[in-house]
Amino acid sequence: MSVRLNYRALAPKAHRGFVDTSIALGESSLGKVLIDLVYLRVSQLNGCAYCVNLHGNDLLKAGELFARINSVATWHEAPFYTERERAALAWAEAVTLIRETRAGDPEFDALKAQFSDQEIAELTYAVALMNAFNRMAVSMRMPVQEEA
Repeated sequence: MSVRLNYRALAPKAHRGFVDTSIALGESSLGKVLIDLVYLRVSQLNGCAYCVNLHGNDLLKAGELFARINSVATWHEAPFYTERERAALAWAEAVTLIRETRAGDPEFDALKAQFSDQEIAELTYAVALMNAFNRMAVSMRMPVQEEA
């Protein structure tokens, strides 16, 4: 499969906005591992092979255990995640699947127990950003990067 359009080059200012948001989120108190776990889960839900590969590899490079990375899709049953991570993953699913979930109160209440209001805002931006990145990559058929 080949990329349909080089959307990054065709709309560089818009793409730069996505990148700048990603950089800002990387500087938040959420931490890179939590953000990458959320990015990975959102990308799994959206079926974005490019982003699943990218964020899985980012987690490996950050020293995360393969079991934690591999089990993100089954985090509900897997014992590898903290309550904070579970709240973030539940919120990521609720926001990504917003048409069905309406970002319900149970997920938000669990989030409030683990995160400050600022962190909730940043986490929600992270989920929204990854959904946007996924939609660009999937619709434009961004190919998965093979390892060297």
